[in-house]
Amino acid sequence: MDLSDFLDRLGSHRRASLVALDFDGTLAEIVDDPGSARPVAGVTELLERLAGQLGEVAVVSGRPVGFLSDRFVDCPSVTLVGLYGLELCRAGQLEEHPDTARWRVAVQESVRDLSDRLPDGAAVEDKGASLTVHYRAAPTQADRVTAAAREVATGTGLELRHAKMSIELHPPVRVDKGTVLADLSERHGGPVCFIGDDLGDLRAFDALDELEALGRPTLRVAVSGAETPPALLERADEVVDGPNGAVGLLSRFED
Repeated sequence: MDLSDFLDRLGSHRRASLVALDFDGTLAEIVDDPGSARPVAGVTELLERLAGQLGEVAVVSGRPVGFLSDRFVDCPSVTLVGLYGLELCRAGQLEEHPDTARWRVAVQESVRDLSDRLPDGAAVEDKGASLTVHYRAAPTQADRVTAAAREVATGTGLELRHAKMSIELHPPVRVDKGTVLADLSERHGGPVCFIGDDLGDLRAFDALDELEALGRPTLRVAVSGAETPPALLERADEVVDGPNGAVGLLSRFED
């Protein structure tokens, strides 16, 4: 669905609508140090206003909910979904997927193992129930990092997932941005939009395809940047330029 049609549908079904967004590269600029990522100016205020006008606004990320909560402390009405659906915080109430706890030991073992194997410039981000190996500072070491991560994943049973300039090891639990979007949309019968910039966001676009086939108004938005996968741009109904472009689009969703 094109943007103008979606806005028309949104205007008629605001309280039944869902808008979900990625964090890194979508609401925050990509930075070398993952821990320093912050929402761009105006995002938190805008999301909180939208959350009061729409059925639900959700940030859906590979980051832990604790990380997201620190960045969106001024957004108590926004749903935060962390670790691709292993964690969810709505109205201040934290929920964890029931299969998460039993994989935490394997994740911690993998963090220690990978920390000893990685080349200079690569770093492990410990997310508690999953981990990410970043190699943005050592792009020539991508193959070596991937091989080490694959070997550790094989030994622990964790699932290897590719992301932008990084590798993720995730519990083999069937959650991703697509399943999250499908679950969230069951609470709302109206228009659904997802905005993202990474490979994992393709699963959310898949979920929108299924919703559209059922007659739901949907909008797929890709946030263009230096590392945005071409496949995401090709699938998008609308492409915006960077996080500030995402803010500009979101402002059109306001009353």
